[in-house]
Amino acid sequence: MFQMEHSTNFRAGIRVVGVGGCGGNAVNTMIEEGLEGVEFWVVNTDQQALDLSKAQEKVRIGETITKGLGAGGDPEIGRRAAEEDVEKLRRAVEGVEMIFITAGMGGGTGTGASPVIAKLAKEKGVLTVGVVTKPFTFEGKRRMRNADLGIRELKKYVDTLLVIPNDKLLTQKNILLFQALAKTSNDVLVKAVKGISDLVIKPGFVNRDFADLRAVMAKKGKAIMGIGTGKGENAAIEAAQAAINSPFLEDVSIGDAQSVLVNITVNPENFYIEDFHEAMNLIQEHVSENTEIFMGVVFEPIDEVRITLIATGIPDEYGGIKDFELEEEPVFRKETRFQVDLETPAFMRRQFD
Repeated sequence: MFQMEHSTNFRAGIRVVGVGGCGGNAVNTMIEEGLEGVEFWVVNTDQQALDLSKAQEKVRIGETITKGLGAGGDPEIGRRAAEEDVEKLRRAVEGVEMIFITAGMGGGTGTGASPVIAKLAKEKGVLTVGVVTKPFTFEGKRRMRNADLGIRELKKYVDTLLVIPNDKLLTQKNILLFQALAKTSNDVLVKAVKGISDLVIKPGFVNRDFADLRAVMAKKGKAIMGIGTGKGENAAIEAAQAAINSPFLEDVSIGDAQSVLVNITVNPENFYIEDFHEAMNLIQEHVSENTEIFMGVVFEPIDEVRITLIATGIPDEYGGIKDFELEEEPVFRKETRFQVDLETPAFMRRQFD
């Protein structure tokens, strides 16, 4: 059962740490879209990428290893760079209640450094949520393998891990150009963070507090996300149906979840309680009777209804990596920084690193 209750708009300290090229791009998009009440940091081995960042705090790692030129798509270099500057990274996890670590898995810095940062956050007792992407299949087997290894390593330290497979973007309509595809990948990361943080930051009919977020996310492991929008007379039902059937759910049912966080974002001038009840009843039909639902309604001046579902405590395949042979092998392949992944074009390595 879900509860309709008003809670105080508790402003927990929330920080987003974008790691590597993809994480940095996502942070820039969050800032451009005016994500409220969140502090932004970026971490990179690439000085040029840091110069282009709009974040309040920028941390360059691995100066002696990379000379500010990036990790060359090698996660081992990304890991070593983070460990070289671990004292700098401690600052990135101090003084907050909750941290989102966002990155693209499969490249160098994001894949290698994110687990190091997550480990530091775990040591501080900070609620830590990983929001990461998996590469497109066309980016090559090595990059996908590195992504799976990086996800396995990151999962050891985060409370909740939300993995967005980029291949799912190929099912979306009206995405023809690669530039649009890359932007959409960033947008999904943004929506995931916004869907969670808005519930404790923005005013609404039903707000949640930090204790609710901790209940949904602390030590919950794998998470999945559904996003839906609707317009017109049946907007709420349409949005709920779209969220439940979202391609980002990775063929996994929200009925498998221990907890579900529901963000319903609406225009207060068009908010009808009957629509709200119908949408929530539909969502309840798709979860088990043991699933705990935390719902919040956020007000924005928009002409649609947006519903974001974050389902946590999902059975996870990353206890072991399927389809790859891992015997007697380090977590990341040790290569020199000049041995870049030539299966992936340079402009894509930079975008999704």
